[in-house]
Amino acid sequence: MAEKARKELIPYWWRVVAIFFFGWIALYAGRLVLSPVMPHIEQEFSLSKTQLGMIMSLFFLTYTILQVPSGILGDIIGRKKVLVPGFMLFAAAIAAVSLSTTFAMFLILWMIVGAAQGSYYGPQFALSSEAIPKKWITLGSAIINCGMSFGISFGLFLSSVMVETYHFSWKAPFWAIAIPIFLIALAMLFFVRENAYEVNAAEKSKQAAEKADFSFWDLFKNRNLVLAYVTIFCSIYGFFVIITWLPYYLNKVRGMTMVEASGYTSIVPWIAIIGTILCSYISDKLGLRKPVVLCMMPLSLLAIWGIVASESTTVLIAVLVLYGMIGKIALNPVLVALVADNAPKASLSTAFGLYNFFGMASSTLAPVVTGWLAERPGGSLNDGFYFAAFVTVIGIVAMLFVKENPKTE
Repeated sequence: MAEKARKELIPYWWRVVAIFFFGWIALYAGRLVLSPVMPHIEQEFSLSKTQLGMIMSLFFLTYTILQVPSGILGDIIGRKKVLVPGFMLFAAAIAAVSLSTTFAMFLILWMIVGAAQGSYYGPQFALSSEAIPKKWITLGSAIINCGMSFGISFGLFLSSVMVETYHFSWKAPFWAIAIPIFLIALAMLFFVRENAYEVNAAEKSKQAAEKADFSFWDLFKNRNLVLAYVTIFCSIYGFFVIITWLPYYLNKVRGMTMVEASGYTSIVPWIAIIGTILCSYISDKLGLRKPVVLCMMPLSLLAIWGIVASESTTVLIAVLVLYGMIGKIALNPVLVALVADNAPKASLSTAFGLYNFFGMASSTLAPVVTGWLAERPGGSLNDGFYFAAFVTVIGIVAMLFVKENPKTE
């Protein structure tokens, strides 16, 4: 292994981190091209706010359903054999969305995009966790996660500029984003290996024995894994209220143009790059995840509440900066490391798939619940943000019960 590493001009784990960084750009850009065109979709298909929220909820329903099966399948047949075909389908399906002529057709194709994206998380983090040296596991995962920030901004910018500035049809951003997605799929095909390094016969035998002894339900017997699953559910709920509804909220409630609203929303992912690297570095240095999470989540609660409580643009920017520093994007690498610390190595793909299943389950609820809260008698869009703050409290309580010890060299 050491001899092979010396022969590589660029360490393999660097290449893995770079490719999967672009993979997350593609995933989030593919999702966020929707947000700026939501008013156009609402008008063209005469939708209620609940139906509008249902678009992202159904997308994340299919995305969530695929998490565990793709993780299990990745552990059985190979992570790369699940990852690459799924990404190819993602490119084809999002291009096909631009052909939608009815709302039903749009929903079906959009749900296929969600299902295709569902093949990514478990296999990707299993491959990267094996490739990245253990002392850099949180930082390496953080760099990969930074792709979310670039993807959110790129998706919002591409969609809002194409439609609002250059007056393309609302369908145009969907086919435009399909091209880079396909190129990233090719990079995964040619430059990602199934095994980070060559595995000798003894190691193969050990891995086979671990797989034979492993039961899916063993993951639910691990206290820290279960609490990590609860925490990510609560964190992602607030995050998807923000990225799905904030552009619409700022447009309808604060009177901003959609380009301005998308720009303010982009503050979160850009600041998250700094927060992700900083918080992950601290977590790796401490060798602990719990104290870092317990510092981040209360501040996240304050930021979500502050979005609607703010009465000036300056305060709004401040709370969006705060959420970017300590919100879901920055938090995720720390929780990913917590899962990697506690999951059986022979079932990493399944453990990460289950982790993202519970996390993204909240994403199926957040968009439609926020729409319903706004539409009910006496309700408003503010209620959705306040409810997201309440859900965050549950995540804080769950993390209090995590038990961990400092790492040993």
